[in-house]
Amino acid sequence: MYITTTSSLLRTTTTKPNKLFFSSPISRTFLHPPSSLTPRTSRSFVSSLTRFNHRRLHSSPPLTLRHQVRAVAPVIESFHRKIATMASENPFKGNLTSLPKPGGGEFGKFYSLPSFNDSRIDKLPYSIRILLESAIRNCDNFQVTKEDVEKIIDWENTSTKQVEIPFKPARVLLQDFTGVPAVVDLACMRDAMNKLGSDSNKINPLVNLEYLGRVVFNNEGLLYPDSVVGTDSHTTMIDGLGVAGWGVGGIEAEAAMLGQPMSMVLPGVVGFKLSGNLRNGVTATDLVLTVTQILRKHGVVGKFVEFYGDGMSKLSLADRATIANMSPEYGATMGFFPVDHVTLQYLKLTGRSDETVAMIESYLRANRLFVDYNEPQQDRAYSSYLELNLSDVEPCISGPKRPHDRVPLKEMKADWHACLDSKVGFKGFAIPKEAQGKVAKFDFHGQPAELKHGSVVIAAITSCTNTSNPSVMLGAGLVAKKAHELGLQVKPWVKTSLAPGSGVVTKYLLQSGLQKYLNEQGFHIVGFGCTTCIGNSGDLHESVASAISENDIVAAAVLSGNRNFEGRVHPLTRANYLASPPLVVAYALAGTVDIDFEKEPIGTGKDGKNVYLRDIWPSTEEIAETVQSSVLPDMFRSTYESITKGNPMWNQLQVPADTLYSWDPNSTYIHEPPYFKNMTMDPPGSHGVKDAYCLLNFGDSITTDHISPAGSINKDSPAAKYLLERGVERKDFNSYGSRRGNDEVMARGTFANIRLVNKLLNGEVGPRTVHIPTGEKLYVFDAAMRYKTSGQDTIVLAGAEYGSGSSRDWAAKGPMLLGVKAVIAKSFERIHRSNLVGMGIIPLCYKPGEDADSLGLTGHERYTIDLPSKISDIKPGQDVRVTTDSGKSFTCVARFDTEVELAYFNHGGILPYVIRNLIKH
Repeated sequence: MYITTTSSLLRTTTTKPNKLFFSSPISRTFLHPPSSLTPRTSRSFVSSLTRFNHRRLHSSPPLTLRHQVRAVAPVIESFHRKIATMASENPFKGNLTSLPKPGGGEFGKFYSLPSFNDSRIDKLPYSIRILLESAIRNCDNFQVTKEDVEKIIDWENTSTKQVEIPFKPARVLLQDFTGVPAVVDLACMRDAMNKLGSDSNKINPLVNLEYLGRVVFNNEGLLYPDSVVGTDSHTTMIDGLGVAGWGVGGIEAEAAMLGQPMSMVLPGVVGFKLSGNLRNGVTATDLVLTVTQILRKHGVVGKFVEFYGDGMSKLSLADRATIANMSPEYGATMGFFPVDHVTLQYLKLTGRSDETVAMIESYLRANRLFVDYNEPQQDRAYSSYLELNLSDVEPCISGPKRPHDRVPLKEMKADWHACLDSKVGFKGFAIPKEAQGKVAKFDFHGQPAELKHGSVVIAAITSCTNTSNPSVMLGAGLVAKKAHELGLQVKPWVKTSLAPGSGVVTKYLLQSGLQKYLNEQGFHIVGFGCTTCIGNSGDLHESVASAISENDIVAAAVLSGNRNFEGRVHPLTRANYLASPPLVVAYALAGTVDIDFEKEPIGTGKDGKNVYLRDIWPSTEEIAETVQSSVLPDMFRSTYESITKGNPMWNQLQVPADTLYSWDPNSTYIHEPPYFKNMTMDPPGSHGVKDAYCLLNFGDSITTDHISPAGSINKDSPAAKYLLERGVERKDFNSYGSRRGNDEVMARGTFANIRLVNKLLNGEVGPRTVHIPTGEKLYVFDAAMRYKTSGQDTIVLAGAEYGSGSSRDWAAKGPMLLGVKAVIAKSFERIHRSNLVGMGIIPLCYKPGEDADSLGLTGHERYTIDLPSKISDIKPGQDVRVTTDSGKSFTCVARFDTEVELAYFNHGGILPYVIRNLIKH
């Protein structure tokens, strides 16, 4: 298994540690060979860790895997030597086939799907074939059995039956986003890498479509498809390259790193046929927002989406990656684009050698994993079918509060006014008619300024969705250039920024000569990676913030990101719209979203004439010519050839000699987590919930940003109080995302979103709730602590799509620390439901057609959830009875989707499960 990290140290000059909890620095490295363990090798490795883990549990302070590099590295090395001398007994070894090179010799051997001579395989979607190949290759009749292989081959029949299969990805990818100095931690990580060898094939410190994606692995002569799971939900970007990949919770990824196969329900696959061409001036962002709306309406949570059709040849790899990257927003596990000639062209563009590309094509063709649209296509079976003619896509944006609320550009002005009129909701702000024309005048650096409802105060070209796509990035540069030439200028109080998803972007913007025009409009490069899209927009100027707050202005942000959930981008921008990078520049120039671009001018040119969007919008042909002349293969090679060398800050980190991590009790960034305190070797077992209070009562679409914000820490919040009490000044609060290593801060930040709508508060918005026994309105954290102190369990009531958005561990860890024992919802997003199970929280779904309102539940009741005391008496998806002290009772579905998840629940969560199993073996 290959395990990599997206270490920010190698991209910026800011010291940033990796995820603190239970992520061993060793896990950032390449573990070789791929994990296909027999019972003997599994037990060998586990027994090698027994004494280490026993000491870890009983030492003071207890060790975490993260910080025991010196203790674990020899074990890993020993394990490598053992499995290298022990052949796996694969029942399908007879299906190993040689792949000849055109000039003689062979590329290697592979497990051949055609050798099965099974017509069912020929009808499988390509994405399912990748699951099948992995099961065949890893089959040992222990972790992966022949029965598992048969389930996948018979996908057409089994995919409708909630069948459980194990999956072993080729790689695990760990997100790095903490943003604080933690020299000891990073030094340990680097030291671990050095212990296991600094070969560039073994250490991949940066995730990127342009570099990490192998498409096909050649591991000591064994060929197999690349696949990856990552702790960033937008791992799905890699699906555009034909690499099967999706986001998982860090909790789940951490178990995979310790040798656990991923247990998953064999998914249905939606076939999405594309035809035709995009019209002139239509961008990949317009396409992805259209696809997102279609798929969210269709319902694809927990499913794969596989794209096919004649329109595929008209989409660049970057356009495909843009669509694949938005998989979390349309709800799918992944949006998959099988490998074809476009993929091979991109691999060459990004510096892969001709020999490597030849090996990839030969293998995929031989194993029927390659699509050649020049040949007749065999029909494949899909669970359901969708179709889109690309010529029907029109310019659009999405918002103001959800990614799938698409608005055609020509309808934006009317839609904006409808939002001002409508009651507070996903498409409403409830601004009285008489207040809709309000003008807030203020002074900005001695210059008169004004804001109205809809005024743009943040314009950001940001996020992985668009900022690695040359066509839209260069398109933005062309808009900036044309605007400059006509004399247009962004107002100085609009906070503008440019955060590319790749260092290569900087090179082609400079090569094209367009970066200087972006700079002149304020779109300077501020960094690489997640910025405004995740809430790292920084503070607005004090005069702007005051004008918004004092006049109750519905200010707007326009960003080329993935997500625009309430409170995510900035606390003071109630309206947040997703748009293509060129449109971000256009809206920044206009200064408002209250505009009809077809009829109203963006501004006045230096000649005194009106300038319209059409005057500065580049043609598709113009963009294509700029891409052709500016995006060069050498840019990719030079960017990534030194990727393993690090930078001086990384290289100069000092490694402490101690085996145990020395916790600093005064640190407000890194704090010893409580997850294993009082842990015993005996699992706590199955348990229901008795007489629990309702901590919060939600409606639909509560996101992980509502549950566990990553952005700024409000000055009046419990987290702020905690920091102030420890001498941290307001200016040094940083963000919740930066303090993920401190459970005390993150517990206080749980349900701390200032836009939280809790039905217990009867319309009041904010991070508070009602403490039911006393009727007091308290911060959610303070109410939860009252319940915990009194020994009273709590639950959460929710609507549909609970937990949508980022694959944020803390959205499950936080509620667990607050004492939440169960969440009852209409539906869950896939990753969040998995994370809840991983932290021992019971996920329950109402029966179809029912919810809290239809059942007459107010949240003031006390709830008892009747679960059998023996885990063996619980089955995945079984009915569970819930009763209240008001006399109401109803039936829910227990969303433990697999037997493995039930085992996790029995142990109190996935991490105690793994630890106990490591020790007892």
